[in-house]
Amino acid sequence: MKRIVTVQDISCVGKCSLTVALPIISAMGVEASILPTAVLSTHTMFKNFTVKDLTDQVKPITAHWKSENMDFAAIYTGYLGSFEQIDLMKEMFDEFKTENTITFVDPAMADNGRLYPAFDEAFAKHMATLCAKADIIVPNITEACFMTGTEYKTEYDEAYIKELLDKLAKLGAKVTVLTGVSFEAGKTGVMGYDSVKDEYYYYKHDRLDVSYHGTGDIFSSTCIGAMMNNMSWKEAMAVAADYTAECIRLTLEDPSEPWYGVNFEQAIPYLLKRIGK
Repeated sequence: MKRIVTVQDISCVGKCSLTVALPIISAMGVEASILPTAVLSTHTMFKNFTVKDLTDQVKPITAHWKSENMDFAAIYTGYLGSFEQIDLMKEMFDEFKTENTITFVDPAMADNGRLYPAFDEAFAKHMATLCAKADIIVPNITEACFMTGTEYKTEYDEAYIKELLDKLAKLGAKVTVLTGVSFEAGKTGVMGYDSVKDEYYYYKHDRLDVSYHGTGDIFSSTCIGAMMNNMSWKEAMAVAADYTAECIRLTLEDPSEPWYGVNFEQAIPYLLKRIGK
């Protein structure tokens, strides 16, 4: 069984970050080690949530792992809350990456043309320095624009997306993937670029016109889990896109009308069938 480590915050209640990464990756038959960067009582869609920053625990934890000679088939980072946490992840990549380790970065910091309230453009540029050390990055269009200094557009063509992917590739990642890419009404998907093979890939599916918290984390967690099941990055992106869509579809059908996350648990049998489990 392959072992990965995922580094991001954890919400005690709320379907995002480690709270979805751990069960999804584990269900896919991959050992999921975790490195929590913060503990929240709930995710940030709730009011009056509590938060405990754990930045000061990152180095002691990784030092202990090193003393135990632990290694990982992949290092997957999600939401990081500070410049210091980004720098710690760059150090962790240097310390734990081997020729067999995949470094996977989801630069979760923006959406719909805007950075999250806690961040500014300087933070986005600093996140780009972590993406430069990754094998695979999976930003959305907004995050890609902030990291590359590109004008954000809601209406675009394939040339715009390819230019954005090329700019991301110049940061240093071998494979760059943009999520939330749509070239036609009623469809959405992902488009990626393999800089080693100079090859583009686009995968689309039906668009569900609704937005839920944590779907980006579900996509990224599924993608790295699929890759650990010996799927190519292209196959993994397709599975992740379809599983995320299935989670949303089931949530829309739920008469209890959940609002703070999607019913990813209900869709796990679908996911396992897709990866041949």
